[in-house]
Amino acid sequence: MLNPPYPELDDLLQMMGQAGRHLAEIEASEGAAGNISVCVHWPVEPRAYFPVADVIDLPQAVPELAGATLLVTGSGRRLREIIDDPAANIACVVVNGGGKTGTLYTALQRRFERVTSEFNSHLAVHYDQMVTTWTNFHAVIHAQPRHITYLSHIPRYQDEAYLNTHLLRWQPETIVNLPEGIGLIPFRVPSTAALMAATVGCLREHRIIIWTKHGVVARSDVSVKRAADRIEYAETAAKYEYLNLTLGEVGQGLSVDEIRAICKTFNVTQTVF
Repeated sequence: MLNPPYPELDDLLQMMGQAGRHLAEIEASEGAAGNISVCVHWPVEPRAYFPVADVIDLPQAVPELAGATLLVTGSGRRLREIIDDPAANIACVVVNGGGKTGTLYTALQRRFERVTSEFNSHLAVHYDQMVTTWTNFHAVIHAQPRHITYLSHIPRYQDEAYLNTHLLRWQPETIVNLPEGIGLIPFRVPSTAALMAATVGCLREHRIIIWTKHGVVARSDVSVKRAADRIEYAETAAKYEYLNLTLGEVGQGLSVDEIRAICKTFNVTQTVF
């Protein structure tokens, strides 16, 4: 939940660009992989950046979001290029009354034909979070960080408990920032209703989840950069785990008692250890 004064459209676009650039810097967004969206429930005037308007059907009805504005990356766009020209790489969707359609605002110089193919999952997660928590701001990022995606191909890391006890043991900051651990969804075909439904449910319990063999999805009701931070924390943990595997698992990481002591000191309520 954000309080006034609310970020201007220019600020939101800049933050999406900064997050996209950083995800590329940490090798979490090769080529056109990954997508970012932001949903705000305060008045936004899009036409200074996005003068072209068309009415579109939304992937699902979201009546409680009528009047809300979504900024979402275009299909096939490179996240690292958003910051160079946000309007060319991002679409603006204002939810119409009734929540079944939206007005799609785009720039004259837009470089995509449609919004990201994962828009159904983004919209569903925004809707679920905003109607259950009453936040007026929500950000969602899908990215494909190399190490954590690789580990999701190994059968024992496809067990959520095993995954979390092994990844969250390497740095004190990890449990502090991801106290619910990392959620895990078995492989689902990208862009499908099955993936959308599983994502909504898993993100109710976690701030970041793994799409097995596909990447991660993170959310934040504070800023889009906070969602990107969560991806970086998870990927850093996966890098440590990967390094430990390559060296014959000689590292032990933080013990359960040490992690619990950290949480006690910093008043962190965690559900992993």
